[in-house]
Amino acid sequence: MRLRSNLVEPAYKVLSISRQCRLLGISRSRYYYEPGPGHDEKDFNLLVKIKEVQIEHPYYGYRRIWREINKNGGDTTETTVRRVMRRFGITAVFPGKNLSKACKYHKKYPYLLKNKVIRYPNQVWSTDITYIKLPTGNVYLMAIIDWFSRKVLSWRVFNTMDAMQYANLLRETIEEYGCPAIFNTDQGSQFTSDVFIKVLVDYDIQISMDGKDRALDNIRIERLWRSLKYEDIYLKRYETMKDLKAGINAYFNFYNTARFHQSLDYNVPDEMYKCFQYNELERKRAA
Repeated sequence: MRLRSNLVEPAYKVLSISRQCRLLGISRSRYYYEPGPGHDEKDFNLLVKIKEVQIEHPYYGYRRIWREINKNGGDTTETTVRRVMRRFGITAVFPGKNLSKACKYHKKYPYLLKNKVIRYPNQVWSTDITYIKLPTGNVYLMAIIDWFSRKVLSWRVFNTMDAMQYANLLRETIEEYGCPAIFNTDQGSQFTSDVFIKVLVDYDIQISMDGKDRALDNIRIERLWRSLKYEDIYLKRYETMKDLKAGINAYFNFYNTARFHQSLDYNVPDEMYKCFQYNELERKRAA
């Protein structure tokens, strides 16, 4: 595995070195940094551990990452964790404001997930929209995930923020996977629109919405966006909608079927989702 600084291509004229460094999440000074002898291997091994923690807890600073790394008896020092994070330009990432804007005329619903224990698939789903830059302009990615298993149930890339197309994706997902007990969104106008709310009401699904300017209320999908962008999109720099869709499809297939999650005891989302569904079916048959 190559260090991110090795991914910078000085001869690539379309993007400057500074721009490439920003996309890779490293500072320009780190690109030119020459480490002392013996540091690279140890620092890289620690970097892997830091990134494993940060993918699950992107808002952790160096102190909490240090505690997480050492909770099973490690002896890495807090100073070393801080130094390696600085070397590779790693900082805590807090979600920004929601992409979709709230409409003051639409009804808002309370947040139902505070202190909620998630015990099984289809107990809680959530969705969000993130934008992706292409040379031709911005496009918008919507995904629906299951909170228990972390499985990406559905996704689609759109050219506009039209609420009807988001509602259609929601309905298609319900028809394929069944109904969740609770569906969580932010307060964006697409999700508070009549057409979107109608789908949830038609299926008698409880509606939950993040508090205003509280993107961490929907932290699971925020982690998904971070994983997708840092592990795929920022590195591959898609040029066309066709290539972007193919890349997202490949990444989400990997994410669901092969990417181990620390929070799932190093299982993958598909296994967690399907295993529970099978056990539930067997229980009903035996009843």
